[in-house]
Amino acid sequence: MESDSNIEALRAQVRAWLARNVPAGWRAAMTGSEQDVFVRAQREWFTKLVEAGYATPHWPQGWPGGGRSLAEQKVIYEEIARADAPRLILYFVSLYHAACTLMECGTPAQRDRYLPGILAGEIWCQGFSEPNAGSDLASLKTRAERRGDRYVINGQKIWSTMAQYADRCLLLARSGRSGPPQAGLTYLLLDMRSKGVSVRPISQITGDDEFAEIFFDDVEVPLEDLVGAEGEGWAVAQATLASERGLTLVELSQRMRYALPLLGAAMREAGRQGDAALRRDLGRVMAKVDGACALADWYLLRRISGEEAPGDASMVKLNYARTLREFTSLGLRIGGLQSQYHRGFMRGATQETGNWMVDFMNSYNWSIAGGSDEIQRNIIAERLLRMPREPKTWQVPEERA
Repeated sequence: MESDSNIEALRAQVRAWLARNVPAGWRAAMTGSEQDVFVRAQREWFTKLVEAGYATPHWPQGWPGGGRSLAEQKVIYEEIARADAPRLILYFVSLYHAACTLMECGTPAQRDRYLPGILAGEIWCQGFSEPNAGSDLASLKTRAERRGDRYVINGQKIWSTMAQYADRCLLLARSGRSGPPQAGLTYLLLDMRSKGVSVRPISQITGDDEFAEIFFDDVEVPLEDLVGAEGEGWAVAQATLASERGLTLVELSQRMRYALPLLGAAMREAGRQGDAALRRDLGRVMAKVDGACALADWYLLRRISGEEAPGDASMVKLNYARTLREFTSLGLRIGGLQSQYHRGFMRGATQETGNWMVDFMNSYNWSIAGGSDEIQRNIIAERLLRMPREPKTWQVPEERA
């Protein structure tokens, strides 16, 4: 365990670097920006963070900034949130899902091939969800047919974050139909420039197109891009999803805490400082935000000490999603009818911008992303409260002719 003096020295170092390097006025520059402006800004910030060693503190020693303890990583993410620095929306899958999956489940050859590319700026997306297989991922139907030294992929994925910008894809597809549905899934690394891949961005209610559909028409993937064994992709996918826990929730909770002044500013702007009901609700939201931060800290400390229990992360994630929704809902109420005016969107934004209608709509992403609220409640009930599981009869869906 690091000493308090070492941790605080790191905090001072990170804080000073951020003070010098966070792009001034980046939020205003990103509001309603075109795709090329967004991509360029994300690349520039990503490059700075990589060079400073603050993009990959969770990577092993030997990589830029790698080998940091969880306590040190926590400091870095807390300071990034405190500085209101841009989130690496475009590189989240690359830095966490792709990198951590390769480190835990990939071959040495795959790590040597792909990890340097991530640091050089390659963008990855995730090809898991399908139109009829979201929360119930085991029912996915995209096919991976083995033909000699390659797999041939046919099917569709949906809600793939930033897929329209991606160079590569973490793909989960069905290669077998015997046994339970999970037993027939295979995990592949797919080049998005392959013949037969097409991407269609999804226009959201905010006007943003953060998500996309991906279509596969006889797309070939070499056998060397298989991660794990054929038919054992479910276990690899769990490693992928586990990579976003802990530090992400700490950073997101802290960003919400540092955005609390936006609510006070909204009350002053609307001339409603004397509204007793709103002041009471503001106090309630402030307490809940503090609680969300404390819960995320508690969870990370349990991970650091090796005491994490199955279901802990679900409790933190569920609480964050509910608190964020109350935060943005209060902002919308404070501003009244005027706050419901759609003032454009910030491409790749966080959920606390002060553009209350967009913030409120975006807050619902977290009731679905990373596992819906209903799924989190089931996990909490079954793994933390030890309640009996709901009986399920698994059946692989039949393909239509």
